[in-house]
Amino acid sequence: MPVPAHRPRIVVIGDLIVDVVLAPSADLVSGTDVPGRVMLRQGGSATTTARWLARRRADVSLVASVGRDSAGRALIETIRDDGVTPHVVRIAGHQTGRVGVFVAPGGERSFVQDRAAALWLAPEHLRERWFDSAELVHIPSYSLLDHPLGEAGRRAAEFAHAAGALVTVDLSSSGPLLALGRAGALEVVCGAQPDLLFAAGTEAGALADDEDSLLEVAPIVVLKRGPRGASLLYRDGGAARRVEVAAQPVEAADTTGAGDAFDAGFILGWLAAQRNGTSVAASLRRGAIEGNRLAACHLLRPRKELAFD
Repeated sequence: MPVPAHRPRIVVIGDLIVDVVLAPSADLVSGTDVPGRVMLRQGGSATTTARWLARRRADVSLVASVGRDSAGRALIETIRDDGVTPHVVRIAGHQTGRVGVFVAPGGERSFVQDRAAALWLAPEHLRERWFDSAELVHIPSYSLLDHPLGEAGRRAAEFAHAAGALVTVDLSSSGPLLALGRAGALEVVCGAQPDLLFAAGTEAGALADDEDSLLEVAPIVVLKRGPRGASLLYRDGGAARRVEVAAQPVEAADTTGAGDAFDAGFILGWLAAQRNGTSVAASLRRGAIEGNRLAACHLLRPRKELAFD
């Protein structure tokens, strides 16, 4: 993906956490052990998106919270090294969040959350100046849930709209959304007034029985289908339109974060096409093509382990 001549200013709000990755090289056997790898890596949907945006030369900042511990310090240095401006609050009395990621042979993933300090980002921690001149604010749905993090996510959306920025929301995971029930999930997501909604299949089903109904939540919907590409939904007058974009499948043992990298590529491609006056359909197609490219880069690029003091 070429380095953009224009550096879009983008704010991302969400988790900055440690992924504890368990990758056995054989099926688990109850009561005994199997060989494999245990890795500590930067995690968090928002953070992965922010780092890929920065790697592609966007002017990006991350709003998040960590504990006052070595893990938090290591994570802040990791994102700073990639060019992300950290607006990271250090929360006393709570450790930096951790997520256990179990990667089964074949790449299927399961997660155990212990988000800890990540949940304690509060509205009063945010500063309106962080959102000044922002072109877009990206909010994973994790940042719209729980207390006080959910209130901070909604405050970020308010600051974004006040600054004239676009707001994108990624539904992120169906489990936390479904825990609210469909009506509760719709209320949370619609409360952010997204201009564009990212969703995978199971996440889309948490909000609507049919995909076109998601256009009642946001005027543009990007359905991420992994190796099958993406479906792009938008309204043209009163009619719902759909654009399909294929992807080149990539072999990967661990797909964690690929969807977040897709978000980064899509945002950059979509914004660039809009600045050039491209049609809605063409700008969405450009976004999906760039999203697929960055997702592939993420899957193929070796990921560094965290270095603690």
